[in-house]
Amino acid sequence: MTPQRIGLSLAAAAAAALAPTALPALELTAGEWKFTFSGNVNAHYIYSSCEDEPVAITGGLACVAAGGEDSSSSISNGLLPAALSLSASTTQGGYDIGVTFGLYPGISTNDTGSPNLQDSNTGALNTALGTTSMDVRQVFLTFGNDRMGQFKLGRDLGLFQADAILFDMTIPGVGSGNGNYATPANTSLGSIGLGYIYADWFAQINYTTPDINGFKFTIGIFDPLEPLVQSLSGVNVPEPTPGIHGKISYTRDNWYFSASFLTMEHEGATDASDFDSFGFDIGGKVTFQGLEVMAYYYDAEGIGTTGLFVFSDDGLGGERDSDGFIAQVTYTFGGSGAGSTKVGVNYGESNLDLAPGEINPTLVKKNSKYTVGVYHNLTENLTLLAEFSDTRAKAQNGLKNDSSNFNIGAFVSF
Repeated sequence: MTPQRIGLSLAAAAAAALAPTALPALELTAGEWKFTFSGNVNAHYIYSSCEDEPVAITGGLACVAAGGEDSSSSISNGLLPAALSLSASTTQGGYDIGVTFGLYPGISTNDTGSPNLQDSNTGALNTALGTTSMDVRQVFLTFGNDRMGQFKLGRDLGLFQADAILFDMTIPGVGSGNGNYATPANTSLGSIGLGYIYADWFAQINYTTPDINGFKFTIGIFDPLEPLVQSLSGVNVPEPTPGIHGKISYTRDNWYFSASFLTMEHEGATDASDFDSFGFDIGGKVTFQGLEVMAYYYDAEGIGTTGLFVFSDDGLGGERDSDGFIAQVTYTFGGSGAGSTKVGVNYGESNLDLAPGEINPTLVKKNSKYTVGVYHNLTENLTLLAEFSDTRAKAQNGLKNDSSNFNIGAFVSF
């Protein structure tokens, strides 16, 4: 699987999460129900300089020359697509009940089966008559109260590595670009696969405790996901048990810490190809006036790199170990509202080991990136920003690719 293909498949669902905190744009009350609407729209000019003499690195995230051209430009979404979140809530019989629908359209032509082109086999992602598509990431219900805690059932962001992506300063921006922009995808990578594994969106049932002196605990099950290597080979064996994930967090004043885990059993085509996955992360952030420091570390076996169960095993039941970290420092001048400016830098790397006895010299060994960014709040809801990112990929045999991208754009949350 080529680096471009990996980037496109992941970024179609890519990182994304929640727009910066802001009051909902609209609240309506009808009887006992309250309805809220919020979201974001963002767009960026992105210039990428890709590796002009690329080497084959399976799973490498540094972009490479396409058609002999090592540079490309695009007007695209960043780490987040646009978003429209529709929620309804009420209190009945002492229980707080809520539902949420999260709709995430992009601005790039990203569906090869455009109804205008009438041809899903062209592979042309950026031509005339193209369209963009709707990404429905959130459909869930909640119920509970301050005494019993809260249950969540439906589709939402996973727990493992969620805080790492939500605290990534590139959330309103781009971070690492997504391949060569001759064929732009719906979103960029931010720091996905470059310091953390993508938390992803999937069906789940979770329970979260009430606040206990600053602590909260969440435990749940999620719809089992097939490993990428099995899916590509067409050997999709039904999983008999769901995955399990959990999280603990602690909040006090300007300190926040959390740790999460994920575990799942995978059924292969034979008993010998069965394998287990387990991973955890730990980290947090601290804020002192305008200064904020954030760091997260993860360690995993049989989870892979970049996305959940992507390159997680050798296809024969051998788990690949992986680990990585992201570290970030930002400073905000002028308070936190209109007129404030945040500057920041983050660095992350994701490492992948071969399974015991495996020989796969072109498989990625490390993806790494640094980003420097400036984010200016022109108003309370409008952010203007610019970033520069350098991304590097290294194969198991030591060969390397290097690329960079610059972006400038705007992000409106409402």
